[in-house]
Amino acid sequence: MTDQEFKLGRASSIGEASIAVLQTADASAKAALAQDVSVAWSAGDLSLSFDGTQVPDRPARPAKPDLLLPRDMPRRRAGGEKGRFALLHSLAHIELNAIDLAFDMVARFGPEQPRDFVSDWVQVGAEEGKHFNLLNARLQALSGTYGDLPAHDGLWDAAFSTRNDFLARLAVVPMVLEARGLDVTPAMIEKLIRVGDQESAEILTIIYEDEKGHVAAGSRWFSSEISAQGLDAAVTFHDLVRRYFRGDLKRPFNDAARTAAGLDPALYEPLADRPKDP
Repeated sequence: MTDQEFKLGRASSIGEASIAVLQTADASAKAALAQDVSVAWSAGDLSLSFDGTQVPDRPARPAKPDLLLPRDMPRRRAGGEKGRFALLHSLAHIELNAIDLAFDMVARFGPEQPRDFVSDWVQVGAEEGKHFNLLNARLQALSGTYGDLPAHDGLWDAAFSTRNDFLARLAVVPMVLEARGLDVTPAMIEKLIRVGDQESAEILTIIYEDEKGHVAAGSRWFSSEISAQGLDAAVTFHDLVRRYFRGDLKRPFNDAARTAAGLDPALYEPLADRPKDP
């Protein structure tokens, strides 16, 4: 048995491998397995099969961090090393959730989609695993680790609420949540550079460039499904976001990065700063 086969356990299909990622509780092991699955899939070691796949409503999670409601999260000062540690910890938590979001996308919606869809989201999941590892290594360089601070438990809400709606999942997760990362990350990078934390800035730059591709994948498959169903893209997107997304779309938008990722301003601009329908 090869090292790769050992890491993947008994998984012989992409469906089994995706569930293995979702059911892995340890954060570092989840990130490593996400990357192993991508290598195995690219090498042709996993079949395009979802036979017997039972997708859990929630992925396995490590014992730490403590998960709180967003309103219960402690407020932390933005400056200093503690502030930077808190920022990087929150980003690591987002990336850990993003691993599961990608492999939930594969396991839940892959059976009805072409191979290229599976390949795109396996790659996304592997890159999210890489991001988590980079951030956690930086946390350890700052004399801590992921799990040292509490984190909020609202990130999986988007996955759970859209578990039965393919278009809604694409609209809310890559096209709203990940697109928001394109808006805010450049300012984080600039701030880290100003305080002399070049190492953290370089990690966020890697994440920023990869996330453009993740948003692009969401936009591409949303457009494909819209075309297949003969729907109006803007009308459908607005309806889905208002129905499934609890937050607000906030300006300023990084229009250049969003456009490069295939997001038409006609999709998101009308939703900004507008109250939701009752």
